[in-house]
Amino acid sequence: MRFEDIAYEERGRGAWIRLNRPDALNTINPGLAREFDEALTLAEGNPDIIAVVVTGTGRAFCAGADLKFLGDLPEEHRERETANFLNQVMELMLRLEKFPKPVICAVNGLSTGGGTELLLCCDLVVASAKAQIGDGHANFGLLPGGGASVRLPRKIGPTRAKYLLFTGELRPAADLMACGLVNEVSQDGALETTVDRIVDKLSSKSPLALKQVKMLVDDGLEQPLDTALRLELLASALHNHSHDMREGIAAFNEKRKPSFKGC
Repeated sequence: MRFEDIAYEERGRGAWIRLNRPDALNTINPGLAREFDEALTLAEGNPDIIAVVVTGTGRAFCAGADLKFLGDLPEEHRERETANFLNQVMELMLRLEKFPKPVICAVNGLSTGGGTELLLCCDLVVASAKAQIGDGHANFGLLPGGGASVRLPRKIGPTRAKYLLFTGELRPAADLMACGLVNEVSQDGALETTVDRIVDKLSSKSPLALKQVKMLVDDGLEQPLDTALRLELLASALHNHSHDMREGIAAFNEKRKPSFKGC
């Protein structure tokens, strides 16, 4: 499958989805959103892929929605087409957030607006030391349309989130590690090596267990504690019947590496 606005590469057991509009700072337009969704389908359908990596080409990860595209829409169609575009983006964000394999965001540079909304839908965030992250909607009199007002406070707390949302400031990635938005900051030039190392770590794990624990964490955050704990026990009971559970215990007892099948 050929892409124009993204680049897709299967490297080892990682599927790399690279936003590929560097001259436009990898801003999101309908074509990019559609191709991103198609790339997710490729990664989901390949059992050899253990994780997806989302990154950008050039000096930006993603500067948000393509405001030029929106501004060039004919006046008589602008409201309808803008609403259609925002619905397309929201569906993509939801799919990325619920994707059944771990998703790692490799922030190679500037991330603002819809770029940060993409970041918020990923499970892990590794950023270059030069990366700057924020939410720029307030700078242009805009409201978030990809989930920032909902996901950002849940991720870093309402007070920190409001500061970023109100001010539109960009912050160094290192500043956002303490609040949990960023997992790791890599040295300049080492971002992809750092992410490859994480993918290699995941490669030895059970795909089924990774999928289930991702679901348990995400669903548990939305439930009262006692309900979430009951769901964990139910999931664990079902998991006891899986090949990967039996294989993991057998490998431990036989002092060998397990051979997981994801079932």
